[in-house]
Amino acid sequence: MKKRLTKGSRKERKSPRFSSVEDYLASQDPTKARSLRSVIDLILAEFPELESKISWNAPTVHRNGKYVAGICAYKNHLTFAPWSPRVIEDSKVRLGKFVVWKNCFQIPVDWEIDRELVKDLVRARLAELD
Repeated sequence: MKKRLTKGSRKERKSPRFSSVEDYLASQDPTKARSLRSVIDLILAEFPELESKISWNAPTVHRNGKYVAGICAYKNHLTFAPWSPRVIEDSKVRLGKFVVWKNCFQIPVDWEIDRELVKDLVRARLAELD
């Protein structure tokens, strides 16, 4: 027996497919786009060997094809992912004010970026990759 899709079911809803980080940012409301861009720009300015692109339909930062960080927007928050349960675990005390999962955490859509936290998470992930 085949499963029937109902109106509003997950398979029926289609998200737009983004071809670039710029396309993704342009699809967000101004507050989310500003926060996302600030995080991405900070990472790329501090770590010029990294590059950003769309992976899994969200902005990600890479070094030589290896994931370093990802950031994406949801309805009521943004999520930052250093792609590493170890990096999250080692940073748990500093992440205490956020909702934290195994390999990512939620940040407010209007986050005043904790520049040192972001840089430290990226440094930790890069060290893990080395």
